[in-house]
Amino acid sequence: MIGLFQELGPCGVNADGKVYNNPYSWSNASNMLFIDQPTQVGFSYSVPVPGYAGDDGTVITLPSDDCPDYAAKTGTCGTWSYPNETLTANSTDAAARNFYLTLQGFMGAFPQYSRESYHFASESYGGHYGPVFNAYIEEQNRKNTEGTMPIRLESVLIGNGWFDPLIQYQGYYNYTVSPGNTYNYDPYNQTTKQQLTNSLYGPGNCVNQLEQCYASKRNDVCSSADHFCATYIENIYDEVLNRDEYDVRELIPDPFPYSFYIDYLNTPKVQAAIGAYQNYSEYANAVGTAFDTTGDDAREVNTVEDIRRLLAQNVTVMLYFGDADYNCNWLGGEVVADEVAAPGYSDAGYANIASADGKVHGQVKQSGKFSFVRIYESGHEVPFYQPLVSLEVFERAIAGKDIMTGRVAAESGYLTYGTDRSTYREGGGTIQYEVLNRTATYNTTTDRPNPPSPATAVMRRSQKVFKPRFVK
Repeated sequence: MIGLFQELGPCGVNADGKVYNNPYSWSNASNMLFIDQPTQVGFSYSVPVPGYAGDDGTVITLPSDDCPDYAAKTGTCGTWSYPNETLTANSTDAAARNFYLTLQGFMGAFPQYSRESYHFASESYGGHYGPVFNAYIEEQNRKNTEGTMPIRLESVLIGNGWFDPLIQYQGYYNYTVSPGNTYNYDPYNQTTKQQLTNSLYGPGNCVNQLEQCYASKRNDVCSSADHFCATYIENIYDEVLNRDEYDVRELIPDPFPYSFYIDYLNTPKVQAAIGAYQNYSEYANAVGTAFDTTGDDAREVNTVEDIRRLLAQNVTVMLYFGDADYNCNWLGGEVVADEVAAPGYSDAGYANIASADGKVHGQVKQSGKFSFVRIYESGHEVPFYQPLVSLEVFERAIAGKDIMTGRVAAESGYLTYGTDRSTYREGGGTIQYEVLNRTATYNTTTDRPNPPSPATAVMRRSQKVFKPRFVK
């Protein structure tokens, strides 16, 4: 639902709880199917039970549908998925089978909306999900099990993805210390930089622990490595700054992208209209805990190898990154793209992406069906911040065209030409130094918040959760 209501769906929800149209919806170019997974996040459920949500989002079950006073004060009494870790996936590999079965179920139930070919788009932890899920689907296609439908994958698009932790934990150092981000924002003093460097590269610290995880593949080793790296590498940003991990330009609480849709989805009228079986939750603690037990966040889980396999099967793969995101930043993503080593990619260069408004919103480096895209002035959820170019690159990718212009078939031998690295620097003009009102709106033309408007009643917002949380 994050993608549907905050980014690329046909509508969003404003501070008054009213639905507004999104003229840049990806549904302008394709039918869209949004899937809440792993089980228990969003509207997905295992066993529905009466309950309420605690301050940290933990679901607390109740003995009946009655809502006692201590629960009523939270405003969250309702039907929830039973928060049991054994009733959901505990790894990317385990979630792949459920995703495949969901697609099979949809195609069987709604043949009028089904196609033999499909395109997959995801973001954030989708850097794990995208390669692994689709490699699993291709494997099932080859098995041709009786009663299943073939699913011909044509493209995989992943925004600000978390692919390879060994690379991307080092990306936090790259983004904040050396060479740094392109907004000229130097967040740490010398002492913090020294601390970060040691925590990352010192003997027995983050890099060494991740290497041990990769070598041993043990759950306890990988879980321990992820806890160490998240605490002493990623979360230093949260400890010393008051900035949004998902958009370095904004202070926290950051009102962008708008999260008012969460309360909207939990209104009785809306739930009755869509046939929801339980309350909507953006994050499920049970899922996070289940994945934590296997250390899935610290594992590479063959993401890079699976991208190579998909390319070998003539599948289009586009990795796109908003460059203001710290959490899954583009510098780490760029190294992942190099690691994929798609045929001819090392000979390609960065080229400006043509857009209908005549502005340069980013650059692409592409070889054949593989492309890496950097989008300027964009946080983690690219379609929210740069809706026009996001729709344009989506249209080009699913059509099998070049990302730069959309006019050339992206076949073997196609290359973009330019510099080996993307060197454009935005500077600090859009960095905010005051906390914004939660009713603030974002101007996608100026790449800044709009001037404050008169105060209005607002629906409750939740805290944003992406990688290393397990939401979709």
